[in-house]
Amino acid sequence: MLLMAPQLSIVFSLSLLLGIASAIDVFGGMEFSYSGKDGPDRWGMLEPKFAPCSIGKRQSPINIQRNLTVHNKLLKPLTRNYNSVNATLFNKGYSVGVRFEEYPGDLWINGKNYTLKQFHWHLPAEHQIEGQQFAAELHLVHQAAVDGSFAVIAALYHESNADPLICRIIEGLKHLGGENTTVPLGILNINELNRRSRRYYTYVGSLTTPPCSENVIWIILGKVMSISKEQIIALDIPLNSDCKKNARPCQPLNGREVDMYDELNC
Repeated sequence: MLLMAPQLSIVFSLSLLLGIASAIDVFGGMEFSYSGKDGPDRWGMLEPKFAPCSIGKRQSPINIQRNLTVHNKLLKPLTRNYNSVNATLFNKGYSVGVRFEEYPGDLWINGKNYTLKQFHWHLPAEHQIEGQQFAAELHLVHQAAVDGSFAVIAALYHESNADPLICRIIEGLKHLGGENTTVPLGILNINELNRRSRRYYTYVGSLTTPPCSENVIWIILGKVMSISKEQIIALDIPLNSDCKKNARPCQPLNGREVDMYDELNC
């Protein structure tokens, strides 16, 4: 069970209003891009419900500076319970990911259950550590049924050896078409995502795509994984031309606390 710092357990009124609606938006098609007139600096002006992208004070992603993080001894190891289930590869044009046709498992935070809804990748990574931008970032998107709020586990990649999880979907990626296409994957083994994390960073933020709702608990794993050049290309090919670099720029911290869990220094 993960015990969050007091400020991380606050449910903001704006988040409650937007949470359930954003459950549809985060999985559905939307009109925005990562360059030009619909790029990140204009997201907040594209639709009224996207306003948090411009005026929100708890936006994501962020640059994590280790000397400014708080070693919070109240934090606990992550409790994840994922299963191998029937899955589908999808292309939303602005991201490629995997959704589940059966219950895939969950994450528990402060006694609240967040169901794993889908995972997807950003190329390059969105979150940075000490100003370093990594080659890719995996987002495991969880949602709580009780209030529609989100918890996202993020894993950073450096370019090196092939990632075993992407290896399992590589054939599907070869057959994935353009925006709004899908490829059935059958039973997908995601058991390695249950592996114990000895270090992570956590803070309150937002979705990194419109509507940028500020109801998200972010957990960034401390261990950087590896991804091959070939896998990066395979994830990039299906994306729309104006979404080839689908990483939102880092947002101001605005006084937020970033907590760190370190199993070796409890």
